[in-house]
Amino acid sequence: MNSIFGNSISMSEKSLDYLWQKQQVTLNNIANVDTPGYKKQVVSFEKEFQKQLETAVKSNDSSQIRETISNAKTKLNTTSTSDRLDENNVDMDMESVELSRTALQYQYMLDSVNNDISRLRTVIKG
Repeated sequence: MNSIFGNSISMSEKSLDYLWQKQQVTLNNIANVDTPGYKKQVVSFEKEFQKQLETAVKSNDSSQIRETISNAKTKLNTTSTSDRLDENNVDMDMESVELSRTALQYQYMLDSVNNDISRLRTVIKG
C-alpha cells in the first residue's frame, strides 16, 4: 500500500503515534498537577524529524526517505524549572490547551488517512 501513496501513509502513521504519545504525556501532566515536586514532561518529535527528513530529501534517494520515516522516534523530555512553591511546574491552563490542540491534530490526521483510503477505494471500484 505504501507504494500507492508514496510515503504519506508512513508519515501519517508516525504523526499519529507522536500525537497519541503527546496526549498520554499531557494527561499524565494534568493528573499530577497537584503532586509536589512533579516536573512536567514534554514529547518532542517535529523539529528533529523535519531536520532528518530535509536531509533525506536532499539526497534524492527514496529508500533513504523511507528509512528516515520508519526510524523516526519521539523523545520524552522533563522540564526542570518551576515557579511554584511546591516545585511542581505543571500549568493546568497550558496543559488543557495542549490537550485540545493535540486532539484536533489527531482527528485531522485520521481524516487525512481516511481520505487517502477512500480515494484508493474509489479507484479500485472504478
